[in-house]
Amino acid sequence: MQITAIKSQKGSMSLEKDLISDKQKKYNVLFVSSGNIKGFDVAPFIKVQGDSLSKLNINVTYFRIIGKGFKGYISNIGRLRKILKKSNFDLIHAHFTFSAWVAVLSRPKIPIVLSLMGTDAYGRVEKLSQAKPSLNILTVSSLIIQPFVKKIISKSPNIEKVVWQKNKSNILPNGVNLDIFYPTEKSCMESLNLKPDKKYVLFLGNINDPRKNFQLLNKIKKSLRDHNIEILTPYPIEHSKIIAYLNSADLLVMCSLQEGSPNVVKEAMACNCKGVFTDVGDVASLIGNTKGYVLTDFDPVDLKNKILGLINTNECDGRSRLLELGLDLNSVALRLKNIYSSVLSK
Repeated sequence: MQITAIKSQKGSMSLEKDLISDKQKKYNVLFVSSGNIKGFDVAPFIKVQGDSLSKLNINVTYFRIIGKGFKGYISNIGRLRKILKKSNFDLIHAHFTFSAWVAVLSRPKIPIVLSLMGTDAYGRVEKLSQAKPSLNILTVSSLIIQPFVKKIISKSPNIEKVVWQKNKSNILPNGVNLDIFYPTEKSCMESLNLKPDKKYVLFLGNINDPRKNFQLLNKIKKSLRDHNIEILTPYPIEHSKIIAYLNSADLLVMCSLQEGSPNVVKEAMACNCKGVFTDVGDVASLIGNTKGYVLTDFDPVDLKNKILGLINTNECDGRSRLLELGLDLNSVALRLKNIYSSVLSK
């Protein structure tokens, strides 16, 4: 088990101005989440969220769950119970329904906030025919747990559909750190050994994960090569290196079968990297009519046509769209703190 405390960091001037009347509210929050991700102690997007909260006078500590499946998760109950007895947390924020069950069954005397991640709402989708609402152990588990938590955060409206206790429901996508993800003035192609005379389509998902549906893009690999377009598949990759790829590729393809509010789409938008995406999760509302982005069907011919129609265009307003939606990291962190405050003020 790894318990890591995050110390408060100095916030930006704008945050200090917005929160001057709220500075006395200091919370100690325990994040409960999976520790089973290869190459990471904690999922990068969860760590990023914890870092953003530290700017708002919130101390975040991580409890890593070791073990997979429901049995693997509940084997952590005893360890968590010991931590809670000797610690002074104000609130538990559980990421994923099984994590919340670990928290609930540890019988804490503090409130629990649950973040639904996607698969816990609609199950594990591995082929297109499964991308429909259905009862499964993950969905049923998410339905049963709702009376035992104080607030439920969904990343997108499609995830929120599983929430039946609407008075507890909040829709809050993950934010993007615009200080890290931004359009660079200098190309990163040389450092990535990319050729300036070629066009590149970037796929950042795990090509072996059926849910990411790489097979759809792979079907048009030869056809794209006929147009001097290569496909980049750098996964697994350090989160810090993603910006170099997003600033080097001509566009990003995300063709997943199911998503909530995909971080990779928002990170691409922050870098003004153009994109072709399947209409999953909140992607359609994220991109709207923004220049540089189009939706594709689950059809290789349509995907190829959308790529060819977009790859040589120059206009892209993704970053402006993110700011318009208030999905920068600081804005989302403030909204999350407000959720915590609403729980702790009762």
